[in-house]
Amino acid sequence: MRLFKYLLLSLLILQGCSAQLHSSSEEFEGRAGVRELTVLYSNDEHGWMEGTEPGRGAANLLGLWHEKEGYSEDGSFLLLSGGDHWTGPAISTWFEGEGMVEVMNTMGYDATAIGNHEFDFGLDNLEQRIDQANFPYLAANIQWAASEALPSELGILAHTTMQVNDLIVGIIGLSTTDTPNTTNPINIVDLSFLEYEPVLRETVAQLEASDPDLIFVVAHVCMAALRPLAAAVADLNIDLMGGGHCNELVAERVGDTILLESGGHFRSYARAHFEYDLASNSVIAASFSAEQNEGGDSDESVAQVVANWRAETETELSAVVGFMSREYLESDDRLQRAVVESWLQIDSAADIAINNRRALRAPLSRGELTLADVVGLLPFENTVYAVELTGAEIFQVLGEGQSPFFAGLVRTENDWLLAKTGRLIEASQTYRVLINSFMYEGGAGYDAIAEFDTAGFDTEIHYRQPLVDWLIEQDSSSSQAITLP
Repeated sequence: MRLFKYLLLSLLILQGCSAQLHSSSEEFEGRAGVRELTVLYSNDEHGWMEGTEPGRGAANLLGLWHEKEGYSEDGSFLLLSGGDHWTGPAISTWFEGEGMVEVMNTMGYDATAIGNHEFDFGLDNLEQRIDQANFPYLAANIQWAASEALPSELGILAHTTMQVNDLIVGIIGLSTTDTPNTTNPINIVDLSFLEYEPVLRETVAQLEASDPDLIFVVAHVCMAALRPLAAAVADLNIDLMGGGHCNELVAERVGDTILLESGGHFRSYARAHFEYDLASNSVIAASFSAEQNEGGDSDESVAQVVANWRAETETELSAVVGFMSREYLESDDRLQRAVVESWLQIDSAADIAINNRRALRAPLSRGELTLADVVGLLPFENTVYAVELTGAEIFQVLGEGQSPFFAGLVRTENDWLLAKTGRLIEASQTYRVLINSFMYEGGAGYDAIAEFDTAGFDTEIHYRQPLVDWLIEQDSSSSQAITLP
């Protein structure tokens, strides 16, 4: 079939029937039948359209691609993403990803995997964002649990086929099987996430009908799983696998498959360049690298989109809630403690508050704090739950899940004390514990909580609101800023 395509292509060129094909062959100066393709890859953008620091946002990245890579929308390029586009700073989170999709549309993305955080605002929102996008959202390993069918009603595709510079490229998507633990499980309760290799083998077989010259996989999957997967499916002749989820910066080869991952937040990108010989139906040369998003001039069209969303954010979230004496990183125990201790202030009957450490997603900067800053710190749509747990159950919860942080408990050399009474935690006694709704639904490995208390009480208070209230209560100013103990 590929030989037939090449013969037909040659005939068309000789007859002068296709100016586009003829110009492509002239481009390579004596290398008739060789076609080039460059992949520019990002992942885990997480709403950082403005960048985590000046000069490293989406507009700068597109400018860098134009200047350094020679990118043009109608050139021999594919812009691909490994997913997790919108949960992050308020400029994206507050608008449930609408701005990020507009940014990626303007940049010219061609396809993306579906990340776990694409589900953070529910299936209805995901469907809206997919409908908004000018590029497909791909995940061959997602099914409706009841029917075992691809959720095409949401706009999700298993694969797509594109033609670039006379090359037919089949692109398959994969989503992490860890999704039920890394988005609120209630949002994906009707979905199943299948193991990668069987789905990949089945989907590559489906692509045979389009007879692709190159096969790419965009996967919201960490390299720890993607590397052995690439080795296991070496017989499928997959040319490129792009990863995501673990925010790694990777450009390497496993067998004949190039692996890419960009590191995340638009701070960097990965690239791969292919030279394909139509006569032999094979890649004759390939290169790959990981690059920093540095030194690029800001693309005006993307910069304008970002500016519009900054203005929207300022309109809705510019209210000042406090002043900080210094910057506190999201991993700082003092900031973690401030969040959970603020929860205890909304429920005088509560004894303990427990939060998953990864619930905090951005630092609080020195100086003026706005609502937008707090939204960026706590970007998820979680509420505070109250549950009744015994001392023994509390100890089990603290030993499970992903790095819990707590308030109301004091650790001594050998024992745990209840902070409000100074008494030992007793294994058989029941305590009122505040957690977030993500944890109650079993996220981050906290499956046992809802089993211990099947009647957990949803306060319907957003998990960031107590911190906002506490910050305002401090009545801070630029001359009397807040210092966390």
